[in-house]
Order: sequence, then structure tokens, then C-alpha cells
Amino acid sequence: MATIGMGDIKKGVRLEIDGNPYKVVEFLHVKPGKGAAFVRMKIKNLKTGKVIEKTVHAGDKFEVPELEQKTMQYLYDDGEFLQFMDTTTFDQIGLTHEQVGKETFDFMIDGMEAEILFHNGQAISVEIPQTVVLKIVETPPNFKGDSQGGKKPATLESGAVVQVPFHVLEGEKIKVDTVEGKYLERVK
Repeated sequence: MATIGMGDIKKGVRLEIDGNPYKVVEFLHVKPGKGAAFVRMKIKNLKTGKVIEKTVHAGDKFEVPELEQKTMQYLYDDGEFLQFMDTTTFDQIGLTHEQVGKETFDFMIDGMEAEILFHNGQAISVEIPQTVVLKIVETPPNFKGDSQGGKKPATLESGAVVQVPFHVLEGEKIKVDTVEGKYLERVK
């Protein structure tokens, strides 16, 4: 298995510590006036999403985690698990709501494709596209005098609620930023 040393640490590099996969979010090479150089880094646990700080010295080595990314299609929520199907092998897996994450699940609809990251054969994270097009199923009607710059809540077909401009109506399709949870534009 490949190893990563202090000189290999860069933003985006993935490494394994105590059996858990991490991704380098920030790093800083420090060369003090006295003593050996070291690297101070912030790393994100790919299983839990927690970010921690770690200091790496010249002799420290890390394993490269065995990660596999698959494109899978979200099928349905059976009440206990969210069912996904591998688009090449047609194998199905069930993931809990905790594994998928509320922020991700809020913008998922049946048939949507998602990128699922596997570590040693186990699914550890689910990513959907940064922008998705969804239909508005419920929003208050417009009233005369509504300001041009104002916003109103709109419930989307996925169940998520986003703030939209007053001119956007029920039944219309809109493009939404899934990371920020924000309305971007109307779609024809």
C-alpha cells in the first residue's frame, strides 16, 4: 500500500489515520528558526465530516485509504433505508438517513444520480450535484404590492423549503444550489 509523507501533503490529498479516511482541507508548511520543519494541517474525516487539526513531522507516514467512488441512482425511501442502485452492475444498497445526511436528502428525488464514496467496501458519503432542477409544489400566491426584492418560502418536490422571489409561482421549475440551499433561477 502507498504511503504519504510530510512533503506529499497538499490540499485535497486523502490519507488514512487509525483506520479512518481523511481529506486535507488546509495545510501550512512551518519552518521555525530553530528545529526541524513541520506541517500543520486541517483534515476532514470522510466518514463523520468532522474537521480536526494535526501536526505532521518529517518522519511521519500515512497510508493512502482504499476509496472507490460509484455513480448510483437513488430509487426510493423504504422508511428505514434509502435505496440506491449501481448504474453499471444494478446491485442495490440501503443507506440510513444518518449516512446520507439531512442536507443531502432534502434535495433528493427518485431517479436522481448520486456519487457514493466507499471505504473498504462500506459507503461513507453521498454527494448529489451542486445544482438541481426541482418543481415547486407549494408557495403562497402573489399579491398586489409585493416588493420586487422580497422573498417567500417555497416547498419543492423533494420536500426542501427554499426562499424564492415573489414572481416565482407554484408548479414552476427552479434551479437550486444544494450546497447553500438557495434558489438560483427559474427554468423553462
